[in-house]
Amino acid sequence: MYSLYHAPLSPFCRKVRLVLAEKKIEVKLVEERYWEKDTDFLRRNPAGKVPILRANGKNMPESQAICEWLEAKHPEPALMPEDADAAYEVRRLCAWFDDAFFNQVTSNLLYERVNKKVQGAGYPDSSKVKAGAKAVKFHLDYMAWLLEKRRWLAGDVMTLADFAAASHLSALDYTSDVDWARHDVVKEWYAKIKSRPAFRGILSDVVPGFMPPPHYADLDF
Repeated sequence: MYSLYHAPLSPFCRKVRLVLAEKKIEVKLVEERYWEKDTDFLRRNPAGKVPILRANGKNMPESQAICEWLEAKHPEPALMPEDADAAYEVRRLCAWFDDAFFNQVTSNLLYERVNKKVQGAGYPDSSKVKAGAKAVKFHLDYMAWLLEKRRWLAGDVMTLADFAAASHLSALDYTSDVDWARHDVVKEWYAKIKSRPAFRGILSDVVPGFMPPPHYADLDF
């Protein structure tokens, strides 16, 4: 059995969890208080970040690398196209959400509203919260532009790009930071992906001191 060291609302951990669940891979989830920099944890990943997948006696960090390793080891169902151009588009969008979206939106909303309190790191920076609330609109508009031309974010089939995006949006939805009324096409896409059995695990997460809105785990919104 694999073990995954994770934090419940981390979009990077959620992406790996979705891949594991979609591929029906048995895994033991170990919640990690990574900000405490425990010695054993730093031995697993000196970078001090989650997720870390423990497999075959090895500790493997970095969500994208983990997901692509899982894809190679467990190719069914496929989440990465064989075509080079299509695979590039999936990787481009994964990078978009894990870099641009994370730095402009997730870190300014989720990390300011939730992580600071959980970690005892002070109060939210209102300027960062405002910046995140503004940036998320741009990213939702971009997603709508993509989905108006495609069935899924990277093309006509669901891929790792959809899990990367859904991981960030599901974490933000926990704190009601997504305006689902902005674009019907984005709301329909998210409703479709969060209704998958692979999503059940992350929709059951609860962070003490923070309760999700009623629609969070509602498959019909």
